[in-house]
Amino acid sequence: MEEPRKDLLMRVDGMSCKGCADTVTRTVRTLDPSAEVEVDLDHGRVRVTTVAQSLDVAQAITSAGYDAHAMTG
Repeated sequence: MEEPRKDLLMRVDGMSCKGCADTVTRTVRTLDPSAEVEVDLDHGRVRVTTVAQSLDVAQAITSAGYDAHAMTG
């Protein structure tokens, strides 16, 4: 049975450009290759639809060099 997908909203500090958005997207997809990732640079938020846990997503983004905190999920 497949794990249910969750919608997560993360606050991510330190993103400032498309390169940052690409890094965050790649990082999330290492946890879940089928994850849908939307990066909002203007508001410092990332919306993720994934089977991964919010803590795992936040830790992966933090390991990539950004300060990530789950706002939902």
